[in-house]
Amino acid sequence: MKIQKLLLPLLALLCAATIHAQPMAKRQPLLLASLFTDHMVLQRELPVPVWGTATPGATVTVTFDKLSDSTIADRDGNWLLRLPPLKAGGPFELVVVAGGETRLLLHDVLVGDVWICSGQSNMEFPVSAARNAKKEIANANYPTIRLFTVRHAVSLIPERAVNGQWVACTPETVAGFSAMSYFFARDLQPKIRVPIGLIQTCWPGTVIEAWTEEAALHAESEFAPILARIPPELGHTLFTPLHENTPSVLYNAMIHPLIPFAMRGVLWSQGSANADRAYQYRLLFPNLIRSWRQAWGEGDFSFLFVQLPNYMARRATPTDSAWAELREAQAMAMALPNTGMAVTIDIGEAFNLHPKNKQDIGLRLARAAEAVAYHLPTVASGPRYRAMKVEGQTIRLAFESVGAGLVAKDNAKLKGFAIAGSDRQFLWAQAKIDGESVVVWNDALQRPVAVRYAWADNPECNFFNANGLPASPFRTDDWPGLTINAR
Repeated sequence: MKIQKLLLPLLALLCAATIHAQPMAKRQPLLLASLFTDHMVLQRELPVPVWGTATPGATVTVTFDKLSDSTIADRDGNWLLRLPPLKAGGPFELVVVAGGETRLLLHDVLVGDVWICSGQSNMEFPVSAARNAKKEIANANYPTIRLFTVRHAVSLIPERAVNGQWVACTPETVAGFSAMSYFFARDLQPKIRVPIGLIQTCWPGTVIEAWTEEAALHAESEFAPILARIPPELGHTLFTPLHENTPSVLYNAMIHPLIPFAMRGVLWSQGSANADRAYQYRLLFPNLIRSWRQAWGEGDFSFLFVQLPNYMARRATPTDSAWAELREAQAMAMALPNTGMAVTIDIGEAFNLHPKNKQDIGLRLARAAEAVAYHLPTVASGPRYRAMKVEGQTIRLAFESVGAGLVAKDNAKLKGFAIAGSDRQFLWAQAKIDGESVVVWNDALQRPVAVRYAWADNPECNFFNANGLPASPFRTDDWPGLTINAR
């Protein structure tokens, strides 16, 4: 008994020491995900994820307008909750409280539609360099259009944060922002009458695989040569800086941190950097669209993209073209649901990869959005090839999206059509509009088998619908082109 009485105090001291030795939850500041700042736009009509970090185990409460919800930060301090679908409007305040003490307050928050604007240099091309820039900047007073620019960054691992700040669209803030995205929002807003948020995340000269999640690049054996370019370990970057065209590094640093921010859809302008592998783009592009949709978990959100413009020297005779093949690969992505394409074959510049007319691109993207995202009655595109039929020495082409009718721009003769026989040698062709079809021929060719339209780097072409939208370049054949074996 005496021994027990002596041991009890010692045991108590040991227990106390053990308790104090247990690691305590480290108190850390309450932080919101990097996209959540003053002047932001939250997506309407969808559950709205709100997330961040706090002290592990802390109760976090988010209040927005008259809505409130709570969750508990996990053992690493991460938390996420989803507000119920919101109606368009604002401005509102968003309040976040952790542990009943720490408090964050965001001001001037709007609810409307959010669009992520990504790709390479023509997406990043700023309003300050666009056609009529001074006038456009001076008139850019749209307080319910909000802009967020993601700074350039690369990473071999998926990141959680980006650098940026939401700002209202004014002459002082719009000059350096994506021109085609701004013109898209400016032209779309009067039709939908809600705030619009634009998130610019792009990098000039980049290939599509840099914007693709590494796991998605394992989806096709075709992509094995691409995966081989990923450095085998993170230590590689200590002495060798990552290049922006390393597979997945832009997805990791400039797309992954945006997920799962609720949004309406994506605007995408990219492709010239992959033109030498255009045939492979037939798989790469839809693979990116599907993987982004899967990552966001919002279903088949709208994905609108810009087809490559006319560019480089004009050829005197019909020839193969890697740029034409890339345009074809882009158009093939229209087979996916809720996609739309802005054709720009008429507004490029022969010796300028960055044409200044971003106004028409923005307008055409807005028309695509009206049809795809908002289901408004509109003609969203120019004529699209549907089928062909050989009729003696002529080939008759049928089209969809004829709108108010098929026309040759400025009432001139149709240009840009070429025709071939079984020898696969194309000749320039005559063409005429016949109702909702086009008849094509060349008097020197007795047995035609195929037609191509605007199939060149910089074609001379003028086929439109009466709604002012150009036909997308196309071909009726599937003969191997320049890039079929390029990997």
